[in-house]
Amino acid sequence: MNQYWKLAWRSLWRNKRRTLITLASIFLSVFLCATMRSVQKGTIGYMTSTSVRFSTGYIQVHAKGFWDDKTINNSFGDSDSLWNIINGDNNISLANPRLESVALVSSGQHTKGVAVLGIDPQKENIMTELKNKVVQGEYFHTGADTGVLIGEGMAEYLHVKLGDSIVLLGQGYHGETAAGQYKVQGIFHYPIEELNNSIAYLDLPLAQRLFTSPHRLTSISIMLADQDKMSATTSRLRTALGNTWEVMEWPEMNKAMVQLQKSKDTEWDIIQTILYIVVGFGMFGTILMMTMERRKEFAVMMSIGMKKTRLIGVLVLETLMLGCLGAIIGLILALPLVAYIYWNPIHLGGTYAETMQQLGFEPLVLTMLDPFLFLSQGLIVFVIALLSSLYPLWNVGRLKMTEALKL
Repeated sequence: MNQYWKLAWRSLWRNKRRTLITLASIFLSVFLCATMRSVQKGTIGYMTSTSVRFSTGYIQVHAKGFWDDKTINNSFGDSDSLWNIINGDNNISLANPRLESVALVSSGQHTKGVAVLGIDPQKENIMTELKNKVVQGEYFHTGADTGVLIGEGMAEYLHVKLGDSIVLLGQGYHGETAAGQYKVQGIFHYPIEELNNSIAYLDLPLAQRLFTSPHRLTSISIMLADQDKMSATTSRLRTALGNTWEVMEWPEMNKAMVQLQKSKDTEWDIIQTILYIVVGFGMFGTILMMTMERRKEFAVMMSIGMKKTRLIGVLVLETLMLGCLGAIIGLILALPLVAYIYWNPIHLGGTYAETMQQLGFEPLVLTMLDPFLFLSQGLIVFVIALLSSLYPLWNVGRLKMTEALKL
């Protein structure tokens, strides 16, 4: 068997220029496919993670009807039995309670509508890393804060700074008036403009007092230890909670993100198909030339006793070596670039960055370090090489030794 490997390797390098051109087309396509696929998966994964962390969590528990009519009247009572069920599930890594509503925020002559979120400071920070986003002032101290956190954009619009007071005015539970004056305890900055301009955070007990809804929540956002077990976790929660609460997964609540993922996957599939069609034709062209140029050589080898099956085996080895060598070089070159971007995300600027921010995402390019992602590219090239080897198999199988020797 060693002899056949040597023969196949030497045959490849008989025409170095042709082999190098074919290798270049293979490794370049593998390099581009592996890098682009990693960027696409990493960026979409980051966008999904951001959307999940800053909105609903992977799973959200809320009262029946709240998702269709997000008013504080559709809140639910905080109960030990509910928390026992949620905390009893081993796949739930975090259950973050929130009280969400809307209000007018005012300072002097400046007024605008905002989303008001009552949060558990510790759990919210674990989920969204909100504490790290505070650029002025300080984050909440659990259960002891009477101030408010607002974004830089809102502070600029209201012309307020740390220590200034703002007024929140809205509607509380069952039509009660919700009004309160709060000092600006901290100002946070998100790369996402919408979050900077339209969210005010209160400590959960303070928000419950503002909206006259003591011990009530609008939702519990759930993060998972294993995202792949989301459906099983949802099923267990629905069974345990019954019809009193609604348990929804993030794809149900964020259909725009699901649609974006599908469109990006389709876009990638088209690009990858084009690249590998180029690889396939390049590899087939090389094999075709090698086969046609060597018909006399094949006839001579057969005339001195080499069986057709063994000759076919050598040709298959040549094709596989060509494909695998190109794929390995492409993956080796792609891995350092992918790893560098993984540890050092690229911050985008210009129009694309503005578009990303308008969609509610930080303008970053990231990669995914997934071994299967890289192995799949090598596997595709391996399959292309196998298909390309069918021609020399067919050609040698129907080769007539006497005719070939006359060439």
